[in-house]
Amino acid sequence: MISFITGDRRLALATLLLALLPARLGAQHFHRLPATPRTVAYGWYNAAATPVLRIASGDTIEVETLITNRPDRLEAAGVAPADVQQSLRDIVTQVTDRGPGGHILTGPVYVEGADSGDVLEVKILRINLAISYGYNGCRGFLPGNCDSTNTTRIIPLDRHRMVAHFAPGVEIPLRPFFGSMGVAPPRDSGRVSSNPPGIHAGNMDNKELVAGTTLFIPIHTTGALFEVGDGHAAQGDGEVDQTAIETSLTGRLQLIVRKDMHLTWPRAETRAHFITMGMDKDLTTATQIAVQQAIDFIAAYRAWSKMEAYRLVSVACDVRITELVDGNVGVHVMIPKSLIVPHPGVER
Repeated sequence: MISFITGDRRLALATLLLALLPARLGAQHFHRLPATPRTVAYGWYNAAATPVLRIASGDTIEVETLITNRPDRLEAAGVAPADVQQSLRDIVTQVTDRGPGGHILTGPVYVEGADSGDVLEVKILRINLAISYGYNGCRGFLPGNCDSTNTTRIIPLDRHRMVAHFAPGVEIPLRPFFGSMGVAPPRDSGRVSSNPPGIHAGNMDNKELVAGTTLFIPIHTTGALFEVGDGHAAQGDGEVDQTAIETSLTGRLQLIVRKDMHLTWPRAETRAHFITMGMDKDLTTATQIAVQQAIDFIAAYRAWSKMEAYRLVSVACDVRITELVDGNVGVHVMIPKSLIVPHPGVER
């Protein structure tokens, strides 16, 4: 009897699993989406846009994004012509439908089954540096500190050690992320600039959204129309001089339609934290949105009163300024999972 269980039955079970595996994997597909003049939205999000790719919910895309700058400006700042990506030259030369923002965004991607009121779950599986340099501009929150004759600085990136050589003896650890990931805004918003973040997510510049994290975005139109770009090699909270270490990235993202979730504002999840967000022209209002989102999330998750959730935010969560320079400012709240996820054997 023991011989049968550990031998024939185990073999039969393994055979069955192998037979099922291709069918289960076949339900999800892998897509490559390069950045070309035909696959980018130059400076905008729009519910009326024509998608450049259609995928099923659960599919994975390998996407290329480009540095938000022009070849002539990069070369003037010291980048060798041979180090400027040809795809960037093609897009800057050939794409005339631009603005009102300035970001080169790859997409939009239509996700089958997505509809207004749903949530798009974006699993950030992998992010790689595509080039060995980035740049930092100078304007932003306190532009009086900038030399107007020399605003663009090229910063070498060591892709093996994952550090930026900022100055002699000063190395910045690299944590690449996409500054802009978003869906189309509500249809009555029309074509909106890629610069300010909002309920469609967009140019959040949230440095926590590295590989291994997940972003949740409320959907406002059929297909979601997801776009991604504004690659950052590293950034501080606030992004105070207008730019991070801006660079080109490639990433692997899985897009999943969630009909069991309903959100008003984007939310994120890391290995250690839940993250709520708020954006507005006014910093106080943005902070109130982010904090209230945290209160509501904790209260619902733990079945607590909002007063108890509010107390927890005050004593144990971190309220951070995401960015101060994109028209709408951003605030996010870091909620430690260890504080609200029930431990085994503990009543929720």
